[in-house]
Amino acid sequence: MPHALADSQAALNALRGPVRLRTLTGLRWLAVGGQTAAIIGVHFGLGFATPLGLALGVIAASAWLNLFTLLRFSPQRFLSDREAAAYIAFDIIQLCALLALTGGLLNPFSALIIAPVTIAASFLPLRLTVLISALALAGISLLGLYHMPLPWRPGEALALAPIYKAGVWAALSFSVMFFAAYAHRIAAESQQMRSALAATQLVLGREEKLSALGGLAAAAAHELGTPLATIQLTAKEMLREAPEDSDIYEDAALLVSQAERCRDILGRLSRRGDSGDAMHDRIEVVALLREAAAPFIDLPNGPEIRIETNSIDGAPEPVLRRRPEIIYGLRSFIENAAGFAHSEVVMTAEWSADELSIAINDDGPGFTLEILARLGEPYVSARAGNRPLIGHKGGMGLGFFIAKTLLEGAGAEIAFHNRQWGQKSEQTGASVLARWSIDAVSAGPFT
Repeated sequence: MPHALADSQAALNALRGPVRLRTLTGLRWLAVGGQTAAIIGVHFGLGFATPLGLALGVIAASAWLNLFTLLRFSPQRFLSDREAAAYIAFDIIQLCALLALTGGLLNPFSALIIAPVTIAASFLPLRLTVLISALALAGISLLGLYHMPLPWRPGEALALAPIYKAGVWAALSFSVMFFAAYAHRIAAESQQMRSALAATQLVLGREEKLSALGGLAAAAAHELGTPLATIQLTAKEMLREAPEDSDIYEDAALLVSQAERCRDILGRLSRRGDSGDAMHDRIEVVALLREAAAPFIDLPNGPEIRIETNSIDGAPEPVLRRRPEIIYGLRSFIENAAGFAHSEVVMTAEWSADELSIAINDDGPGFTLEILARLGEPYVSARAGNRPLIGHKGGMGLGFFIAKTLLEGAGAEIAFHNRQWGQKSEQTGASVLARWSIDAVSAGPFT
């Protein structure tokens, strides 16, 4: 389990993109402008006595750092995680110094210390987010103990009970921890989903490219068939007319044999084409399941893979449109079932005049309750028994997400559950059910 958590966190960190220098400097300019306006407004507008020189000096330090970075580096420069954390740490220290000069936690603007922590949690990895949060908590604690009086009317002092200061300290501390955890979690889930959707598009694009290559091969075989037949016919005529002991006869015989070889090659290419041809664009349900399960049939030490069919209302076996996303999605579920099955995987296809359903069942340990509730989300990759998928040394848990997304994009409704296996009521296995409307997947009448 510790290794799984470490791998999961490493995957999340890999998903987080870098932040530009321009983004952090822009936020800092906004903070400098707001701090300056607040100090000047309190000192001159409200007439409260503030350590104006010291406060403006602290604000000037932040502005000077911004100017230095803009002159030294390009605004488009991407910062490393450590550089970004250092920038935000400076902002927290600068804000704490300014608050220490103006009342500490009694200053109503002390709530702004939550802002840099939330910003850090939205793009920094967990380790650095924890360090930034710890720095903010340390700053809040020091502000509760050491600070100058809150600026107030001349000759008066605002005194609040220690219990109120403790309450402000507790509220800010819990706010920092809550907003850091919340922002980090939301950002992680958003980045997971973007990455998983990108991976889905890559997989689908690869499948479509392979399908298009098959169609191109079939089209090329068809187009090359006519000139190749002409070459073969001409070579045979030369073979009949040339003397058997001449060089022309040998050349003509070679042309005939090579032309026949080319026809065989083009014939195989034509049979592999699965798009751009009316016959190849249509596939029956059983043939679809066989094609999806082909890589896992007769594997050494692999489970037995069976196909069962049932017509609910006597309707004939439907003929479907060949779609790469359906084949790939089913193949991913079959691969998972084959990886966890003890001895058998059963694919059951049932259809009626209105609906088609395909269930992929295995006699493995089934889904745990924790995983069952989260299946279909990206980066969920565990199952009872924790066996790796066939041909995989581990993964990021995108297989189920990609398969579910592809099949749902093809009009399917997907459900995951555990089902009783065999005659023993205590033995259960995993089951994945995909259900379509016949109108959504039917190839229609052949024309």
